[in-house]
Amino acid sequence: MKVTIIGCWGGFPKVGEATSGYLLQEDGFNLLVDCGSGVLSKVQSYISVEDLDAVILSHYHADHIADIGPLQFARLVKSHTDTILPQLPIYGHRFNETEFKRLGYKAFTAAEEYNPAMSISAGPFRISFLQTKHAVPCYAMRIESETHTVGYTADSSFQEEFFPFFHNADLLLCESNLYKGMDGAGVGHMTSEEAGIVARESNVGKLILTHLPHFGELEKLVPEAKEQYPGDVILAEEGFIWEGE
Repeated sequence: MKVTIIGCWGGFPKVGEATSGYLLQEDGFNLLVDCGSGVLSKVQSYISVEDLDAVILSHYHADHIADIGPLQFARLVKSHTDTILPQLPIYGHRFNETEFKRLGYKAFTAAEEYNPAMSISAGPFRISFLQTKHAVPCYAMRIESETHTVGYTADSSFQEEFFPFFHNADLLLCESNLYKGMDGAGVGHMTSEEAGIVARESNVGKLILTHLPHFGELEKLVPEAKEQYPGDVILAEEGFIWEGE
């Protein structure tokens, strides 16, 4: 399995960068997890719009879905100028029916519901869900293939339910929108320290801190997480690639 970070900022994109977006690839299948602001521009540095096979969304906040509209229009344009493309499935939950229906666009993208109580398959990936603690319905994902397992917290304040859900994952993409000592319970986000606890108690192989804050000194996040987790900790950045270590 190959994981490429397309965007890693929380709330809004830093200049020239993108908010949440992660490209997972295996056996020629390209799965985009979340599609925030700037993601469509950035993902084209790695694959073409035509080569996307599926998109899955954790929730409907703008920093996770802002580029769905541009993606739909890109599929339309490509179908008219190059070759007719198959409908691109975009998976989302139905706890916001208005936003869910927007995932489908004519013959170019199809709104596909996932029931978070059940796992789904997309190409070589099996995806399971866990509701997070956030301001709107949001779902963490455990993404498994025959070779590796990747965990993605999406947006959430700290919860012990993550421990069994991410148990023994090879890689954990864990939000760290706050610094050690801050209280994320009211805003639905985690601190670097809490990310380290989740990684340690879940016994994951590697921790990547993502959904990064626009304030403070980012270089503090990694050592704060390492106080709790003895494994490898990396600060997310666009273009970082993990290939199933």
